[in-house]
Formats: sequence, C-alpha cells, structure tokens
Amino acid sequence: MRNILRSVVAAFTVMAAITCFAEKAPVVKTDKGKVKGYLSTDGKVRVFKGIPYAAPPVGKLRWRPPQAAAKWHGTLDATNFGHHCMQPAVFQDMIFRDPGPSEDCLNLNVWTPTTDKHAKLPVMVWIYGGGFYAGAASEARQDGENLAHRGVVIVSMNYRLNIFGFLVHPELTAESPQHASGNYGLMDQAAAIQWVRRNIRNFGGDPDNITIFGESAGSFSVSAQMASPLAKDLIHRAIGESGAAFSQREPFPMREQREKEDVEKLEEVFGTSKLSDLRAMGADELLKAVTPQPGHPPARFWPDIDGYFLPAQVDSIYAEGKQAHVPLLAGWNRDEGNIPQKSITMAEYRKFAEKEFGPDAEKFLSAYAANDETEAIRALRDYAGDRFLVYATWRWIEAQVATGGQPVYRYHFELPSPGDKFHPAGTAFHSDDIEYVFGTLDSRKEMAVRPEDRALSELMQSYWTNFAKTGDPNGPGLPQWPQYNAATGWQVMHLNAQSEARPDKTRTRYQFLNEVWSRPAAQ
Repeated sequence: MRNILRSVVAAFTVMAAITCFAEKAPVVKTDKGKVKGYLSTDGKVRVFKGIPYAAPPVGKLRWRPPQAAAKWHGTLDATNFGHHCMQPAVFQDMIFRDPGPSEDCLNLNVWTPTTDKHAKLPVMVWIYGGGFYAGAASEARQDGENLAHRGVVIVSMNYRLNIFGFLVHPELTAESPQHASGNYGLMDQAAAIQWVRRNIRNFGGDPDNITIFGESAGSFSVSAQMASPLAKDLIHRAIGESGAAFSQREPFPMREQREKEDVEKLEEVFGTSKLSDLRAMGADELLKAVTPQPGHPPARFWPDIDGYFLPAQVDSIYAEGKQAHVPLLAGWNRDEGNIPQKSITMAEYRKFAEKEFGPDAEKFLSAYAANDETEAIRALRDYAGDRFLVYATWRWIEAQVATGGQPVYRYHFELPSPGDKFHPAGTAFHSDDIEYVFGTLDSRKEMAVRPEDRALSELMQSYWTNFAKTGDPNGPGLPQWPQYNAATGWQVMHLNAQSEARPDKTRTRYQFLNEVWSRPAAQ
C-alpha cells in the first residue's frame, strides 16, 4: 500500500513539475509554427519576443515589400528580442535591449495577460518613433508588460528605416508590379498588423478590435496607415502622439521627385546608383548615406507618395473621406519645439514676426500674443513646436473630425519633467509622454520620479487602454474627457498634475497657420 501511495505521490510530483514548467514557458501556435515565451515575474503576463512576421529583407528582397516568413519546425524560442533594424547611433536616449542591428529585423513582440487564451482581449499595436531614421521595439520605455496588466494585448514591431526602408529608385519602380517604390517601412508595419489579424486570437486577443498607436514618426505612421488602402481596413481605433503625415509646409514628396533626388544622393555618396551595385553592398556600407559626417549632413530617406501604399497626399485622402473611419485619440506635448534663445526683447520678437511672416506679421503677433519678454519666449517655443509637428497633428485631428465619422479626443501633455540624464527639468519635451503611457517611468535614467508622475501615468494608462477597449477613454473615477468637436466647444484634455478638459484656446493660432501655409508658394 505504501509503495502504491509513493507511486501516486511521485506521479503527482512529476505532473506538478510539468505544469509548473508549462506555466513558466507558455507555448502558442502561429500560422508559421509554435513559439515559446515566458511569464512575467508576477505570473500575470505571457511574453513573446522576436517573432518573425516577414521574411528577412536581404539580398534580392532588399527594397521589396515584405514577403511571407518561412515556416519553422519545432518550437521557436521567443524569449529574447530580435535584432533591431539598421540605423546609425544618433539618439542618445534610445537604449536597446536586443542583440544589435541587422537587416534581418522584421520581428515583433507580444505581451498578453495570462487569462483564457480565448478571452478575445483588445489589441494595441505600437509603432515607435525616431524620424523614420532610427528606433526599435526593444527599448525599456516601450515595454508592454504594464499595459498588458490592464486587460489588453500589446504588440510592438520593428520596421525598416532610413535608406533600407524608404529608398525611392527608378529601377525599383520598374521592377514593381504596382509601378511604385519606397515606403517599405510603412509596408512592414502593415504586414505586422496583418500578422496580428491572422494570429492574435491564439494569444488571447481579438482580431476585430485592433488599436494602432505611435509617437512621433510612429504617429506619422498611424495617420498614414489610416490613409492607406493596404491597411485602413485592418484598424479599429487609432492613437497618435505628436506627429502626422499632414503638414502643408512639407508634404511627403511625389515618387517621381524622390526618384531624381535619391539617385543624386546615391551618386554623391557611393559613386553609383545602379540597383545591382546597391544590393551587392553590405548593410554597413549603405549606412554611410545616413550617418552624419563632418561638414556633410546625412541624406534623408522617408515616406513618399508612391501611388500604391499612399495613392495620394494623406491630407487629400482624408479630405475625400477615404481614410479609416475609426475613433481617434491624438495630441501633443507642451514643449515639442526647442529654441536656442533664453531671452528676447519685444522689439526682437516683432522683427522675428516680420522676417518669418512679412505682411502677415501682425496676424502672427495676434495669434501668438505676448505682453512681455517672458511671454515672447514662450510664444517662440510654441511656434517652434508648431513648425516641427504640432500644426500637422492639429490638421490630422481636424480632418478626422470633419470626415472620419467617429469620435475624436484631443489631449495636451503639460506636466513639466523633473529632468533626467538626457532632458532638462521643467519642460514637457518631445517623447516625454512615452513612459507615462507605458507605465515605465522607472526605466528613465536618473529621473527622480514624483508622486504626480506616478498619478499621471496611471491616468494615461487608464485613458489609453479604455479607448482601446471601447473607443472612449472615459471610465469610473477618471476626469471626464469630452469629444473634440464644435458641439463641445473643441474640448481638450490637459494632462498635468491636475488633469481636466477645457475648451481649446489655441484654435486661432492654427487657423492662422493654415491660412498662411495653405497659399500657393508664389504668394
């Protein structure tokens, strides 16, 4: 009898050990094969990293739309981040947690609550920023674990950048069935969203409730994905943080223009522009075109109007109501722009207005009103941010209100930063909002996190995930966030130590810029 009991106990011990191992190493089946991840420290989130969503864009696949990933046998180890895409090291605050750069970089990550795998949770797909020049999904500030604790599935992907993601070339156009070239990085993003639609159900996500969200170039990308016929039907909600593909000052160039410009850049840097030569070059050699050199600014490669992914200017697509008709939550930070001046006299402020706007100087001074030198400096900072990307973001929000047919919510992030290793105290700088959205404030180097930072992060995480769940950021215990439209008085949620919604007081500023920047160049 004792031997029987020992055998039973031993069997249960083995089963318990197997169960424990299974819990520590969750396995999910995808359309290309099984992936093995791991559990978060608290056991409440399953994490999968470095999952290929497309074939490596190398050799003949360099500068081609993303191709299907190959199937694999056995179970893929998805416990570590995959390589980030090729880029120069230019942004000091971008600290990656992956093996390093590679062209074989089309991989994604999933954070999902340890609930029933058939829970059909809302899915949030993150698109990082970096000017289409740099960036990666492995940054600690963009880690999805904390948001996943709030009942959503988080996905982030790497996509091709700079010359690898956005080269436009007449030979590429000629070999394309769609007679298009460029925008490979944007197509990577769309391919990742398509992967989510095919596979996320097995991770506990709902393929019919996908929110795409991004910051800076990631926000530009969100607005472009909403406009593209290749992607707009994959999206159910959208969040944009500081950026949009909308500026009348600098719209995306047409493919024909970029073909000429990019060939000239290649000839200048490499002495050749033949596609066969470029595909034969090593990835590190190609990076020379986008790496800053003394006295030579790096070449810029970013989206174009290729006639395929983007069939027309993004603002035209929205004006015709051909974008994704989905709820939008978008806004920007108080200090998006940067200026070298520490002080300015009122006479100097007027001279600036006259130089910048000529006969419209008085309208500028009215829109950017300043009664003293302190207010003049503040006005210059505001205008710098507006030129940089705020005006474009405003135009996107206005366009979605006009033709999107769904609720729109606008925010203004204002909490002055306590400062850290890379940023001065007292500003709500560009990218400052990322750690608040992801609940990753502790990832910021040398930042003394205050109670008001924690509180605002909790609030923003609630707003963002509520929006992903329902298309409405509001919820019990949260400051009421009205929709942004004429009927509500153009209400804006001011995110600060004490957050509240108030009518927009800057509308005349952007209407002025719209009036001036909409004129033909000859005027």
